[in-house]
Amino acid sequence: AGEGSGPVPGDGAGPPAPERGLFPPTFSVSEIKNKQRRHFMFLRWKQQQRKEKLALKKKRRKEREALGDKAPPKAVPKTIENQRVYDETTVDPNDEEVAFDEATDEFAPYFNRQTVPKILITTSDRPRGRTVRFCEQLATVIPNSHVYYRRGLALKRIIPQCIARDFTDLIVINEDRKIPNGLVLSHLPDGPTAHFRMSSVRLRKEIKRKGKEPTEHVPEVILNNFTTRLGHSIGRMFAALFPHDPQFIGRQVATFHNQRDYIFFRFHRYIFKSEKKVGIQELGPRFTLKLRSLQKGTFDSKFGEYEWIHKRREMDTSRRKFHL
Repeated sequence: AGEGSGPVPGDGAGPPAPERGLFPPTFSVSEIKNKQRRHFMFLRWKQQQRKEKLALKKKRRKEREALGDKAPPKAVPKTIENQRVYDETTVDPNDEEVAFDEATDEFAPYFNRQTVPKILITTSDRPRGRTVRFCEQLATVIPNSHVYYRRGLALKRIIPQCIARDFTDLIVINEDRKIPNGLVLSHLPDGPTAHFRMSSVRLRKEIKRKGKEPTEHVPEVILNNFTTRLGHSIGRMFAALFPHDPQFIGRQVATFHNQRDYIFFRFHRYIFKSEKKVGIQELGPRFTLKLRSLQKGTFDSKFGEYEWIHKRREMDTSRRKFHL
């Protein structure tokens, strides 16, 4: 027998085992030296914990049912979101200063319906297959978007050509080791420009239980949890990619959901099961964005003026501090 091995409860050797699943108060799995037995006892301990938790939950539910209307309100569980550190730039919907700034910013012509979105989607120099397929699928999500692949042309030379051809936004998909890993979004002609880190990219064929190919209908756009001034700017950038009047007959919706400064993108179709029940069916693609910087004006890596830059050592000191 190896070091620490001994009679396993219930194998017929040693004293009779205690009732299955019960452990003494001072029991510690880490003190068991035999790896297999330690793992077995850990699983049994976890099972006991789940049973105790379920029994306590049932007991509390019965108590609440017995008390009826006199039952105390349910305790709100603590999460990172509801324990968030207050941000002084959080936007009040009735703030006149914010309303004035948004009425005169770079996106005002779009929100005043003076411009119609026209998007150019391009890539890093000489993209590989996965990035090419991602750009093609992204173009089916954003109406009136056009895909062009770069062949050694610098972004600073692309932007004047976009402005001359009446493009309102430029999207650049960067890749590393054949995998899309970055997104640059520049609003034309006067900016701003946002640089995102991209992760968790899933193409349509990689999504389980996906729906049929999306149609050409203009989708609805949902923007969740963009609450600060910086978040409002980013949300307005995403909104300006889509035409104003969604075609509800297409039942398609594009969602940008911000959670803990990670922006999750999903593209769904509504499935009406009955007059009262509705489900959603993911169409793809899906990806996650993390804002790295927001720059005034169009793309300029050398002399551009930055409104915001993500500095990990200074900004990520607290898990409850968010910027969007």
